[in-house]
Order: sequence, then structure tokens, then C-alpha cells
Amino acid sequence: MTIPRDVLRFEVLLYLSLLIDTLSAAFIARPSAEVDQAAAVSADTFVVIVFMFFLVLVWLAARQRKNWARWALVVALALSVLSLLGSLSSGLTLAVSVDLLSTSLAGAGLYFSFSDDAEDWFE
Repeated sequence: MTIPRDVLRFEVLLYLSLLIDTLSAAFIARPSAEVDQAAAVSADTFVVIVFMFFLVLVWLAARQRKNWARWALVVALALSVLSLLGSLSSGLTLAVSVDLLSTSLAGAGLYFSFSDDAEDWFE
């Protein structure tokens, strides 16, 4: 069975959103005097684990047709929107702009996953 076009759009947009998140996390400025090396490594490891988890969720939803994975991504998007609303109160900085772009891409991708073309794909 071929993958519907809207499911492919969903997959590409979510992977692009994760790529932007990964690149932005790589350039986070950390105050070196306040954070010791072990804490920095632990934080980086946690970020990598979370990104891998989201990569697996997108793969499960798009390629393995798992509806629960799609809904888990919806919940994660809702939490991201709430976090973004809190960040917007401090003004529109570069980091907030990148988060806004990433969240917008994820929202557009999830919109495609609930379209008529994609609805029959998920079990």
C-alpha cells in the first residue's frame, strides 16, 4: 500500500521541525562558570534521548500507521504551544522565533495527519 500524500507531508514537516529543534539546541549558550561538565553532559544526553523519542514517534505514526503515536505528537504540540506562549511574554527573541517556526511546522504537519487523505492511514 502506498503512503498517502498528506501522510508524507506530515512526516516531512515533523522531521523538519525536529531538525530545527536539534540545530537550535546545539547552539544554546550555556554559562560555563555556573554549570559543571557533568551537568552539561547530562543535559545534552537528555536532549538527545528526547529527540530520538520524537523521531521514533514520527516514524511510528507515518510508517507503522500507529494512531496513538500521532496523538502523542498532538499532546507534545499542545505542551509546546503552552511553553511558547510563556516565552512570548518576554518578547520576540531569536530563540523564541526559532521555536515559533518549529512549532508552526509541527502544527502544519499534524494538520495534514488529520486530513481526509490521511485519516484512513492510521489504525
